[in-house]
Amino acid sequence: MKLTLWRDDVEILHPVAAARQRHDVRSRLFLRLEHGAVEGFAEIAPQPFALNGDPGIAEVIQELDGVVLLQIQGAFEREGSLPSWTRIARFAGSRAASLPAAALVEMAFLDRELRADDTSVLSLWPRNFATPVQATVSALDEEPWHVPFGVARVRVKTSPGPLSAWALERLRELSVPVLLDFNCSATNDEDVFYQVRQIGDSAVLAAVEQPFAAGNVVDHARLAEQMDVPVSLDEGVRTVRDLAQIERYHAARLVCIKPARVGGYANARTMVERAKQLGLRPYIGGFFESPFARHVNRLLCEHCVEEPSDIGVVQTMRGESATQLRTVAGGFGVAPNEELLKKAVLIASFT
Repeated sequence: MKLTLWRDDVEILHPVAAARQRHDVRSRLFLRLEHGAVEGFAEIAPQPFALNGDPGIAEVIQELDGVVLLQIQGAFEREGSLPSWTRIARFAGSRAASLPAAALVEMAFLDRELRADDTSVLSLWPRNFATPVQATVSALDEEPWHVPFGVARVRVKTSPGPLSAWALERLRELSVPVLLDFNCSATNDEDVFYQVRQIGDSAVLAAVEQPFAAGNVVDHARLAEQMDVPVSLDEGVRTVRDLAQIERYHAARLVCIKPARVGGYANARTMVERAKQLGLRPYIGGFFESPFARHVNRLLCEHCVEEPSDIGVVQTMRGESATQLRTVAGGFGVAPNEELLKKAVLIASFT
């Protein structure tokens, strides 16, 4: 067994300002698993620094290099065979970086296991939906809004305070519903009510996303009771238990489930189905991944998600296209192009 970890830093073509950070550069972590002449690939795109409960990339790399990959190697040496991809989530610890680290490893093991069996991931995730695409823009600066044709919903980043005339004009130009994303920046109900009133008929509000801190179901429940506009939770959705708390308190009607945040695809799929059982509307979120991870996320969405999700291409200054991918038999059907990996920085290698 050989595991190789790379870091690839890219500059986003259309930066997006959020409440407490600006999304202008994103680092993608790529992992390759090689065993028995069969390989598997994985990718996550951690945030540059820890924020709102999500770890920064340095923490994720440390968790991978110092904990998760060593545990996987130890299990392989003890058992004499690769652990099934379905076991990888159990290697996650309680640290913030544990779940994204486990998600990366699980993805590589899933891809490799399917390829070894000459099986496509569609055997696990048969297509059931034509999941629409959600785009992301910002009301916090005057960067042009790039909303691709065919997008079904737009996430608009915001923070407390009056929206500018420029932002209101952009909202009026949209022909699709808006998800108003506070990224945990609101401090009271009026922060939210003010902007909802200000937007008025300028746009159709699909939901207000994560105004308060992750885990704060009480304040979200109080807010939801006072608004006709639905509440959506994002940073506050990490486990099945979170979903139960959200439903118990009636804290939201929509939930954003990010595979890298919840510990991988097995957990994400379970949480999507559990959310539906609880009467919640789940959608898949992202962290500005490359076309490779976005392709896999799209396959998951088409299996189990009806809501618009973050599965569109993230344009970068170097250009993002299908040329970064190569077609493979089985597994996810595609893999990162070797030229992409040659340009990335080697972080670690375990044999």
